[in-house]
Amino acid sequence: MISFLLEAFRTNKDKEAIIWKNKSYNYKWLLQRISYWREVIKSNKIKPGSVTILEADFSPDSVALFISLIEHSCVLVPLTSSVESKKPEFIEISQGEVSFLIDLKDEVKVTKFSRIADHNYYKKLRSLNHPGLVLFSSGSTGKSKAAVHDLVSLLEKFKVPRHSLRTVPFLLYDHIGGVNTMLYTLSNAGCMVTVQERSPDSVLSAVEKYKVELLPTSPTFINLVLLSEAYKRYDLASLKTITYGTEPMPESTLKRIHEILPDVRLLQTYGLSELGILRSKSKDSDSLWVKVGGEGFETKIVNNILWIRAESAMIGYLNVPNPFDEDGWFNTGDLVEVDGDYIRFLGRESEIINVGGEKVYPVEVESMLQSLEGVEGVTVSGESNPITGQIVKALVKLNTEETSSEFRKRMRAFCRDKLPNYKIPQKVEIVTEDMHGDRFKKKRLG
Repeated sequence: MISFLLEAFRTNKDKEAIIWKNKSYNYKWLLQRISYWREVIKSNKIKPGSVTILEADFSPDSVALFISLIEHSCVLVPLTSSVESKKPEFIEISQGEVSFLIDLKDEVKVTKFSRIADHNYYKKLRSLNHPGLVLFSSGSTGKSKAAVHDLVSLLEKFKVPRHSLRTVPFLLYDHIGGVNTMLYTLSNAGCMVTVQERSPDSVLSAVEKYKVELLPTSPTFINLVLLSEAYKRYDLASLKTITYGTEPMPESTLKRIHEILPDVRLLQTYGLSELGILRSKSKDSDSLWVKVGGEGFETKIVNNILWIRAESAMIGYLNVPNPFDEDGWFNTGDLVEVDGDYIRFLGRESEIINVGGEKVYPVEVESMLQSLEGVEGVTVSGESNPITGQIVKALVKLNTEETSSEFRKRMRAFCRDKLPNYKIPQKVEIVTEDMHGDRFKKKRLG
């Protein structure tokens, strides 16, 4: 099951596996720590198939324990501080039977719960003696969904050797992108350069100090890097690739980061908690057109919406009905344009604004407004209107002293020859708080 991982570790014993709090841990250490956790699991009488809560961020022990629990055929439920207020709810929904809490010192507390996990999906995994993985959606625009995966299916693609890279695991420990980054890096004997704080200066400082080659992140974080001008303060010569996903990329943000870092490959990625991460290929570093799919994935476009069928698809949700059609296809809800083999993401179908019958894609308006001087952040959504059905509303964070009416006047003058009138926000609110969550994904109102 994980023999390919352990073989990669044994073959590369002296290579750096993890850098955590400025200390290096090699693959020999990781192998020893996996053995240690085997004994802890055994001494605590944790049975194969147990639903195991992992409250952690990326650290040496959180990585070693993750692997040991896979080997023991447990069902893993990673949770991070980004969902702190929802942890009791998530532990209840997932029917957690045992918890490993890994603190900021990498010390571990084990707690056993009295409940018995009896969901049919868990019974299926136990009958196969397969490890599982439960991932919760952010639930920012509705109820959080608990996706149950068979980890044997998710692990399959990591058996194919690829590039060994020094990588910052920026996407979180409980995010499909974070799990993908960890498994990709380790299966290819790369090095995980962890950061204690996901700020532009902290991340780019780590890139410089530890010669990071790959930074998987989000458009929101890239925009923060641009606003902070942290890229001017660090030597980023080692950086080969920045991948971005989790939300639509504003074209203005992509063009600007490409101008600033012309030698860095910018690659759009695409994945879902329900399906895993697809392989992707951007047309160019400054292009939003991308091919997605690869071995184990099929795609089709129905009424401009992307549908996917995947060998690594989840078994189902714990707390809502199965979303797959009778042939195993999943409606992603993502609207796309098509150009041959390439697609361009326009936004979520649920977020499209209808102004008198005209469609408005929030990311298009956000891209335009973010290129306006003084704008630190912007979130565009629709608001009900008795005449047009909806109007375009913009929440804007500024680094100027303008009132909303002053900014609205300047904004309209700026947009007049760049956007049709129906796309220009009719309502503007100036806000002071950040418009993204701990996952560095834009908060949307839906």
